Amino acid sequence: MSVPISPTKTPEDNVIPAKMTAAVTRSYGAADAVSIEELDVRQPATGELLVKVEASSLNALDWHFLSGTPYALRLMNGLRTPKRIVPGADVAGTVVGIGPEVTNITLGDEVFGECEGGGCGEYLTVKATSVVPKPDAVSFQDAGATPVAGLTALQGLRTQANVQPGDRVLINGAAGGVGTFAVQIAKALGAHVTAVCSTRNVDMVLALGADDVIDYTVDSFVDGGARFDVLLDNVGSKSPAETLSVLVPNGRYVSVSGPKDNKWLDPMRYIARMWLASKRSGQSFHHFVASPVPEDLTFLGELLASGQVRPEIQRVIGVDDVAAGLAEIGTGHTRAKIVVVPG
Repeated sequence: MSVPISPTKTPEDNVIPAKMTAAVTRSYGAADAVSIEELDVRQPATGELLVKVEASSLNALDWHFLSGTPYALRLMNGLRTPKRIVPGADVAGTVVGIGPEVTNITLGDEVFGECEGGGCGEYLTVKATSVVPKPDAVSFQDAGATPVAGLTALQGLRTQANVQPGDRVLINGAAGGVGTFAVQIAKALGAHVTAVCSTRNVDMVLALGADDVIDYTVDSFVDGGARFDVLLDNVGSKSPAETLSVLVPNGRYVSVSGPKDNKWLDPMRYIARMWLASKRSGQSFHHFVASPVPEDLTFLGELLASGQVRPEIQRVIGVDDVAAGLAEIGTGHTRAKIVVVPG
């Protein structure tokens, strides 16, 4: 059985399957909660697109939705069972269906952006305002690896920290998804970049453009006396006093993540402590959740097309291996990006 892509804008011979294969999580838990199922392909509603997924990628966000931690997350995603059942907030693909009131996108357009889950399936519906055209020079895999991590790095550095040419930027957790983008974006913004990572990732981070690297298995970034204008923190591994001690008096601290010792509140407790400490020190504190701002997605596309930024892809997997990918992310030591290619 097949169904029309769009009842109003699709040629009569342009059809898609009624069912698709997807990685599905119908209960909170670990990676063994992930199964492979056949799901209905949903038609796009008003303001939505139906996209044939060419590539997605896994993020820490997907692990949090799988595990349901911190538990406060369940207030929006379902207390007992998750509402968001297909992982994958990144999407790069081809528009195959258009809902009512979408006027700036046509069938066949290649797009990329951030969705509310669904990237680990063959098709998904996404708000038309959450995707932008994919540059021709950018592959689907590179585009699919970029949105969540790239937006977090870009908005943390440019929007929150207002990084300027010549700023000294410290990136704690430089080898993960956000960190690998942050190193390159900070360089593109004209900063001098010091990256913190483990021994096995030093060469990779240097190849991405870091000016200096601190191997945290050997040295602590709070030692040595260096001072920075901006600290983008993907880890939250130090106390507030230690963290703020590496910033200049008017430095900017941007928190992307924090400790995960307590499933009820972390990293919220850490964020609250950092906020209070920054108030006393006079340094600015920034914590945010990245959003799919079209202008930022377009800028990321331009950086990718120009070669100034490239996703560091650890490996490419199919839907059948999503559980293993999420298990790795759950360890907190993922190297770069895991890309998912459905179908």
